[in-house]
Amino acid sequence: MNITIRNIPDDVIDKIKTISKMEKRSLNNEILLVLERGVEDELKNSFNIKRNISRESQIEIWKKLSKQWKDDRTTEEIIEDIYESRTLGREVDL
Repeated sequence: MNITIRNIPDDVIDKIKTISKMEKRSLNNEILLVLERGVEDELKNSFNIKRNISRESQIEIWKKLSKQWKDDRTTEEIIEDIYESRTLGREVDL
């Protein structure tokens, strides 16, 4: 697919030209690489954005999840296992 991009600032083009010369790539290939990397970063960032939900919604989610937890251990045994799996030398208060 061919597209035309207009009004690219001169300083941006100059930077891309400099990089393309340093990396021994054509200007077209350098622009494609910059676009690909930029799109990848945007996708990663959009998935890592924390979703803000209300306190009430979070409590409701926890209540639903708590009813689904299946474990034969007692609460005390679970807590003991958590403490035992912690990195030594680190203080933990539950």
